[in-house]
Amino acid sequence: MSDEKTAPQSAVVIKKYANRRLYNTSTSTYVTLDDLAVMVKGGTDFLVYDAKTGEDITRSVLTQIIFEEENKGTNLLPINFLRQLIRFYGDSMQAFVPGFLEFSLDNLGKEQQKLTAQMLETWGADPFKAMQETAARNMSMFNDAMKVFNPFAAAMGGVAGAPGTVPPPPGAKPQPAPAKDDLQVLKDQLAAMQEKLDTIVRK
Repeated sequence: MSDEKTAPQSAVVIKKYANRRLYNTSTSTYVTLDDLAVMVKGGTDFLVYDAKTGEDITRSVLTQIIFEEENKGTNLLPINFLRQLIRFYGDSMQAFVPGFLEFSLDNLGKEQQKLTAQMLETWGADPFKAMQETAARNMSMFNDAMKVFNPFAAAMGGVAGAPGTVPPPPGAKPQPAPAKDDLQVLKDQLAAMQEKLDTIVRK
C-alpha cells in the first residue's frame, strides 16, 4: 500500500511528477514551491507524494522550500545552528532532536501570537501606522517644550536654523531684529528661569 492511500482527508494532496512539476489535486492546477510556501504560512496542511511510487516526499519538499528561502537572502537559520544540526546526524542524541525542535518552535509560535495580540491591543489594527503617529505626536510635544524652555529662540522666529522656529515663506519681508531692550528682557527672563530650575534641582 502506497503512502498516498493513507493520507488524512483533511490534508491537501500534492503530486510531484518526474519533470519536477507539482500538481495540487484539490484545485487541479500546477503549483510552485513559492505557492507551497504561501500555503504553509497560511496554515494549509498538505502532503506531497511521488506521482509514480506514491512515496511521501513531504519532508524533502519542505526542506527544499527552506533552501530556496535561504537563497533569496532570508537568512533565518544561523550558521552555528546548521553546523550543530549536521553534527547530530548519526549521533546518540539524534532521536531526541526532532521532538526538541518541534517543542521549541511550537512554544516560539505561541509567544509570537501573544506578542501580536499585545501589539494589536496597544496600537490597534495597524501597529506600524499607530507607532508613526505616536512618534509624530511626541516630536510635536518635544518642539512645544523646546519653545517653552527656550523663549529666546521662539522670539527669534525670523532667524533661520533657530530651534523651534519655522522659516518664513519665500518672498516674505524679513522681520526686523529685536531691539537691544527686547534682547535684555529676554536675557532677564532666561536668567530668572534658570534660577527657578536651580531652585527645583536643589530641592
